[in-house]
Amino acid sequence: MESLPEEATAAQVWRALGDHGIQKELYRSGAPTGPVPDADRLAALLTAVDARGDNGVTLSMLVQTASALPLLGSGTLAPALAAYRQALAGAASVALAATDAAAAGSDLTALGTEFTVDGDQLTLRGGKRWVTNACTADHLLVLARHRPGRHFTNFTWVLVPAATPGVTLRRADSHLLTASGTGHIDLDDVRLPTDHLVGGPGRAMASFARHMAIERLAGAQWAVALTRRVLAETRRRLAGRSVDGQPLWHHPAVRQDFASCLVQVAQLRALLETTTPQITRDRDLAAAGLLKAAVGQTVDAVLSRCAQLQGADGLARRGAAHIRAEAAVFGLGGGATELMLAQVADRADTVLEELTPCR
Repeated sequence: MESLPEEATAAQVWRALGDHGIQKELYRSGAPTGPVPDADRLAALLTAVDARGDNGVTLSMLVQTASALPLLGSGTLAPALAAYRQALAGAASVALAATDAAAAGSDLTALGTEFTVDGDQLTLRGGKRWVTNACTADHLLVLARHRPGRHFTNFTWVLVPAATPGVTLRRADSHLLTASGTGHIDLDDVRLPTDHLVGGPGRAMASFARHMAIERLAGAQWAVALTRRVLAETRRRLAGRSVDGQPLWHHPAVRQDFASCLVQVAQLRALLETTTPQITRDRDLAAAGLLKAAVGQTVDAVLSRCAQLQGADGLARRGAAHIRAEAAVFGLGGGATELMLAQVADRADTVLEELTPCR
């Protein structure tokens, strides 16, 4: 990626990764529920992309590699197989369209996007909002219901080519994470052959839950890389600015604040390392929820303090204040921090038991 221009788009980065075979090397083979990214390779990829400094590009890469491609790779019919091969080669990108226009983001079983089947054709109606890659993807992987009710077996993935008649894409009205292509999707009588169903009717929620654990792991990997990068930049700025002839870095209060941030990131990394085997081996959603709750709290606290320590410099383009605003996605996407904390509270006895010292 070194040859890419500084302002490379997400599509250009995705293509470069494909040209170097990065996507193909990322996934372990033989998983019965679809390809699973190797945790170490995924961390290295997200760290390298984050180093470029465009959080929108990193978000685009994360959602595709941790969720969209693994879910797409679980398909066995020709359209899904072809789209998956294109994505692995970097020749096409995929948007994961789960968050519904008709329901709160975390209440997926209340979604209004639905499809009906008539012979070998399906008709898809509804809408999705705040979808990463929506405005730049070649393929949309849409979560839709095939029958009424909230039961988890009532939902199926549909692969929708973005250029299909009836698909309308609207860029989200935000100045944050612009390179992520985040937008809203309207689906107005979109007609497709039934071979565009992915993973079999009724299996969407179960597959989504399995891969959501990996996406939360990937979010923690990115969080560590991002906070480390901002802390390093903050340290550099503190060493280069002086008050009364002394670098700010030597001010005791500044050093304590900075050290507190280091401790929080070190704690997050320790939790990440502890929970990674549970998440990658067992798809442990409880461990993933605990990790994501820690991410939401740590990222906001650390970046808030870095923004204060950077002073007016933090208001610059890609300064700590701007990064903190973009990093709000850590506390929202894939499950709000408050929802994760509620799940942790539900498991309080189990978590306390896990904290018992080894004897």
